[in-house]
Amino acid sequence: MAKSKKQIKSLRPSFTNKKAYHDYMVMETLEAGIELLGSEVKAIRASRINLKESFIRIIQGELFLLGAHISHLETANVHYLPDVRRDRKLLVHKIQITKFASKVQIDGMTIVPLKLYFNQKNKIKLLIGLAKGKQVHDKREDLKRKTQNREIQKAIKERSYM
Repeated sequence: MAKSKKQIKSLRPSFTNKKAYHDYMVMETLEAGIELLGSEVKAIRASRINLKESFIRIIQGELFLLGAHISHLETANVHYLPDVRRDRKLLVHKIQITKFASKVQIDGMTIVPLKLYFNQKNKIKLLIGLAKGKQVHDKREDLKRKTQNREIQKAIKERSYM
């Protein structure tokens, strides 16, 4: 029995960095490829990744993902175990790197990983964002807005059942 495109799309895992959305206001986003080893790709397919404490730096004109934790699989080769928190190179055009670098240096912004996912060609992509840090009062306002929206949706749902 053949699977439809919708079923295949739902099988592709995606991982969101919720902490980044909580701590930063995202101004721009960019899709980047990521240089991985074969065992790391298998681990990502098995949902063994954590982007929570990861960040992106520009080192010698190239973007690197630092602090991302990709666990080992038990089925991987035991003699070859890469470091779980190693630096991973991001594959982005030079023009985009210089654009992001200028904004980071001048405006005091930072580059954060937002989402890791598989695209239509089953390539792993990382959505990165140019972001500015939130103040404490901004975080409180966001929490208030989220709770209000949740209460509104709950009231609408209860009202529609009556």
